[in-house]
Amino acid sequence: MMELYNNTCAECSQLITNRYSTSFSMGIKVFEKKLRSPIYAIYGFVRFADEIVDTFHKFDKSNLLQKFRNDTYEAIEQGISLNPVLQAFQQVVNEYSIERELIDAFLDSMEMDLHFHKYEDSLYHQYIYGSAEVVGLMCLRVFCVGNEEQYQALKAPACSLGAAFQKINFLRDMKSDYVERGRVYFPGVDFLNFTNEDKEMIETDIKKDFDDAYEGIIRLPKGARFGVYLAYVYYINLFKKIKKVNADRVKEVRIRVTDRRKVMLLFSSALRNQLNVL
Repeated sequence: MMELYNNTCAECSQLITNRYSTSFSMGIKVFEKKLRSPIYAIYGFVRFADEIVDTFHKFDKSNLLQKFRNDTYEAIEQGISLNPVLQAFQQVVNEYSIERELIDAFLDSMEMDLHFHKYEDSLYHQYIYGSAEVVGLMCLRVFCVGNEEQYQALKAPACSLGAAFQKINFLRDMKSDYVERGRVYFPGVDFLNFTNEDKEMIETDIKKDFDDAYEGIIRLPKGARFGVYLAYVYYINLFKKIKKVNADRVKEVRIRVTDRRKVMLLFSSALRNQLNVL
């Protein structure tokens, strides 16, 4: 019966991923089968933590986040939780030896959103690391399956990919972050006076992250490579759409890649993968 419980908890994290992110869901579905459940578990964990600080406005977010943190470590230490998301996550943490430092950094970044509305250089880099780069490192632990040499060699590119994804999210969600949450993530940027020059500087930074990340993607283990590459392709296409519009447009609308376009990218990327020309 324990197997039934574990499978049910894993399915909960899969459902959360599917409901919240079509891009990551499609990427995970093309992973080698044994990798899918652990990555769903990681995404379910980070998604729920993010919901606490971004969505639960009528509740005591600080108390909820602290309880989530306490429950997370209790689940990891005891190897069991009645919270399905934490049950699935603790299994992955314990099986793949995911460091507490990564989990701390992630939860600390979520807490930062409760206290800061502007992120200058040091806070910005700390937030990017905790909210995005460490999530990539958690997934990399799964991909490398105990191969420490491989993990160390791919750490930097994994961080670059996480950073690129997060910075694009900041651009895409610029309006909602400012209007609904009062946040501006980019250092030195005034939302009300966001210029094309500001936008171009951010885009140059993202381009470097993508270039560095690609060098790691092509060296990933075969079972993970196509799924990560597919997420990379989706975000590159979103990046290209954002680059085509001016700063005022970014402030007005949430730019996205349509589901139809994502399906087309899936098939074209699958062909490139099959021909081994990623």
